[in-house]
Amino acid sequence: MTEAEAKKKIQKLSEELHSHNTRYYVLDDPEISDQKYDALMRELESLEKEFPHLKSPTSPTQRVGGAPLDKFKKYTHHLPMLSLNNAFSEEELEDFDTRIKRFLKTTDEIEYIAEYKMDGLAVELVYERGKLWVGATRGDGVLGEDVTQNIKTVRSIPLAVPLELLGKFPKRLEVRGEIFMNAKDFKKLNEERQKSEEPLFANPRNAAAGSIRQLDSKITASRRLDFFCYGMGEADGKIFKSHWEMLHALKKYGFKINFTSQKCQGIKAVQKFYQEALEHREELAYEIDGVVVKVNDIQLQKRLGEIAKSPRWAIAYKFPALQETTFIKDIIVQVGRTGALTPVAVLEPVHVGGVEVSRATLHNQDEIDRKDVRIGDTVFIQRAGDVIPEVVKVVTSKRTGKEKKFKMPTHCPVCGSQAVQDPDEAIARCVGLACPAKLKESLIHFVSRHAMDIEGLGRQWIETMVDQKFIHHFSDIYKLTKEKVLALERQGEKSAQNLIEAIGASKKKSLEKFIFALGIRHVGENTAKLLAEHFQTLEKLMKATKEELEQIHEVGSVMAESIYDFFQDSKNVEEIKRLLAQGLSFTKTIKKSGVFSGKTFVLTGTLPTYSRDEAKKIIEGQGGKVSSSVSSKTDYVLVGTDPGSKLTHAKELGIQVISEDEFKKMVK
Repeated sequence: MTEAEAKKKIQKLSEELHSHNTRYYVLDDPEISDQKYDALMRELESLEKEFPHLKSPTSPTQRVGGAPLDKFKKYTHHLPMLSLNNAFSEEELEDFDTRIKRFLKTTDEIEYIAEYKMDGLAVELVYERGKLWVGATRGDGVLGEDVTQNIKTVRSIPLAVPLELLGKFPKRLEVRGEIFMNAKDFKKLNEERQKSEEPLFANPRNAAAGSIRQLDSKITASRRLDFFCYGMGEADGKIFKSHWEMLHALKKYGFKINFTSQKCQGIKAVQKFYQEALEHREELAYEIDGVVVKVNDIQLQKRLGEIAKSPRWAIAYKFPALQETTFIKDIIVQVGRTGALTPVAVLEPVHVGGVEVSRATLHNQDEIDRKDVRIGDTVFIQRAGDVIPEVVKVVTSKRTGKEKKFKMPTHCPVCGSQAVQDPDEAIARCVGLACPAKLKESLIHFVSRHAMDIEGLGRQWIETMVDQKFIHHFSDIYKLTKEKVLALERQGEKSAQNLIEAIGASKKKSLEKFIFALGIRHVGENTAKLLAEHFQTLEKLMKATKEELEQIHEVGSVMAESIYDFFQDSKNVEEIKRLLAQGLSFTKTIKKSGVFSGKTFVLTGTLPTYSRDEAKKIIEGQGGKVSSSVSSKTDYVLVGTDPGSKLTHAKELGIQVISEDEFKKMVK
């Protein structure tokens, strides 16, 4: 790249980043994801490194964030609120550790503090003689916004320190932390905004930022905001040896810290903390977008110092993005196994959370209308875990006028039958009894892993067999022969034999799996298990009245009616008889009881003799349950060597912690 080309590119990137900064920090209405913003920033940093004489004093790389809003008073931070450099891979995290050791001229393992990176709004709280004096946003790191009146509405932020602590409390203390909104409260807020036809917030972070920047503090007070502190600016007369000591001093002063923070001896321990956080992030009540890693020793922090806009001694280890922006190429309608017609956005493929996404659900016509989604729109999409990606909101500023509105069809796009919408439902359903789409989806569900679990019989083969009229009913699966399977294109003799054996093996399943496989509306795996435990036989279940069904814990009137109606349908009864005629039989589902009946366990660390699966089988065999995360409903935490943050969480909640030896004694 020539110098002239570099100059032009640097100018273009700077303008783009300044624009995105304004939309993100000032208007609370971002147009691109954090991932894309980071990519633009990295490109600019790389060019400025290659052509240092082209770097401008006003370059986005020299700033922490955006300019503060003019409608608030300005506030100058006594000590700058620096931003953090980012790591996006294990290699980049190890590079950070290597740089620390090289700078300190040591080969010893560094002790780090690993903390959840809250996805909220960074603020500074200034206390004078124990009273909240100023609450300010970070702004550009030096100049922020005075939002004291709004800060005072956040209930987790102390307005004054208790009298008994005044003697220990610094005369002036600057507390730094993150204001955020819980996922549940965010969902409720967006539902209220939909009803009043107000623009939706893209995520809890924007909701928190938008709430704190309200001119009317009553609006802020009406929204449930929370706060975690993560450090200090100035602390008059107080000297701390470590970041850990500082955090616990803040806790003693009455501030809320995140109990998941953990000491990590060396970078490998940090990586383990990160993996656990990534695994359990969706179980949290709030959103996090990574892990912040800090050198614990404050003297070492001072030696390491800062570079430009960031400290050398800390880094943000970011998660893969769960939100991205992309383009809607088309909107199509899919037909599910219950006949439900679901609009689906066909997207320009984009990576979200490490997975390429090319489609996202739009749920129903009401959702499309509320969000005003059109073919040709640029949209935010999000994906959490195994949940189907969905469209969060439209970036209306990207519209050109060529976008097309979408309306659901009045007839099934597969079979042409009428699509009928119940007045109490938001979805329309195909009423065609012979609709191929309904049959295919029902069959795919029937053979799936959590149902009849017929290995090798996936979506591709189900669709082919239905199209070629090999299968018309569930029972036809059990009439397949090796010769029929071999007649299918690209099917070898060995795989055909394996498929026939897998079909044969599925004839003996537990009653709960068969109930789930039938695809009764509203009946999931847990309900299927409850029904199997209660009735013990298929015959008793089929004869059950609505009243008998409603007596089962967790089965409500709507579910009871759905189950009752399913078994009153003569076609369904005929199909079950055909299945039984093919030799299907069911093992009884017995509700297990034992010393752990009604108890919930969480496992953490490596156990001396048991594997996790072995321990889980023992617990469930004794009537207990194993959960992946610690909560107030947890009864015991079974701990091995190298336990993670679950142990800290358990201690904070006062949950009983047991070793493997204690566990064995309980079993005996």
